[in-house]
Amino acid sequence: MRVTKPRIVPPGAPRNELGMTRRDYEGGMSTLCAGCGHDSVTAAIVQACFELSLPPQSVAKLSGIGCSSKTTAYFVAGAHGFNGVHGRMPAIAAGASAANRKLRYIGVSGDGDSLSIGLGQLGHAIRRNMNMLYMLENNGVYGLTKGQFSASADMGSRSKKGEKNQNEPIDPVLLALSLGATFVARSFSGDKEQLVPLIKAGLTHRGFGLIDVLSPCVTFNDHEGSTKSYAYVREHQQAAIAADYVEPRREITVSYAEGEAVSVEMHDGSNVLLRKLDRDYDPTDRAKALAYVQERVQRNEYVTGMIYLGEGRSHFHDRHNTPDEPLNSIPYEKLCPGSAGLAGILSGFR
Repeated sequence: MRVTKPRIVPPGAPRNELGMTRRDYEGGMSTLCAGCGHDSVTAAIVQACFELSLPPQSVAKLSGIGCSSKTTAYFVAGAHGFNGVHGRMPAIAAGASAANRKLRYIGVSGDGDSLSIGLGQLGHAIRRNMNMLYMLENNGVYGLTKGQFSASADMGSRSKKGEKNQNEPIDPVLLALSLGATFVARSFSGDKEQLVPLIKAGLTHRGFGLIDVLSPCVTFNDHEGSTKSYAYVREHQQAAIAADYVEPRREITVSYAEGEAVSVEMHDGSNVLLRKLDRDYDPTDRAKALAYVQERVQRNEYVTGMIYLGEGRSHFHDRHNTPDEPLNSIPYEKLCPGSAGLAGILSGFR
């Protein structure tokens, strides 16, 4: 069930160049767990769109399946939107972008949706250098299905029931760098000061932009084998209604200077070590960027900031010579070449 958020604008609220307030860029009421990092990412996207003065109808939101993919319902209510099947969001974005290059495309996905079933889709979206901002909300688990390890879970990390992850993780930043992405960044959901400018930069970048956002999951304790799981309780007790409860948690925030490293405690007591790039860091050298990220990974540090920004590589529309005007606005006479014209086109492929 979707809950409509009250449209209450405080008196004197700041307005952008379009005369719109920040509230005008919000969406429905979030149904995610209290304290979920994904809601912080939503707030950052709302702020970025507000500061860029984007007309809501110029934005297209796309997602797949998972907790992260619910995010698109929570920002820019007046935008175009499409929620696809698990892992297939990039293909839908490619088709939409080919049909209408004038929209700004924001894809929101998770580490499960992107790095497991959707890994091939993500890889080809990067190769094609599609014009879109890809927000990867990364929490290392399948939160929507109660905490199985995802492909980004660190080797040796434990689940709530104590199992150790035995597999090497896939790092989306290293993946994007190796496949030739022209905009690669990483941030933390609780660092709004860093995340909002990165989103604004990604939305104005021509080509594929990836922002890997470390976004903590506050609950995944409904695992198989637990006597406190919903499945176990429902099998052994006749309940009047089926109701879920998640203990409220506070949002994790952090503020730290350029060049510094800070250890951030997660809700479960574990820690993530973040390192913000120095001001003199050069984001235009792909090889050095790749080496730097790998070096910091060995120290269990997550590098945050603008990791790589490339120029000179043609983007999706240049390569495929797509029309400037949206396909739905092209007159039928021009869009349909007729049988003679179609025969000429087909003969060119023989």
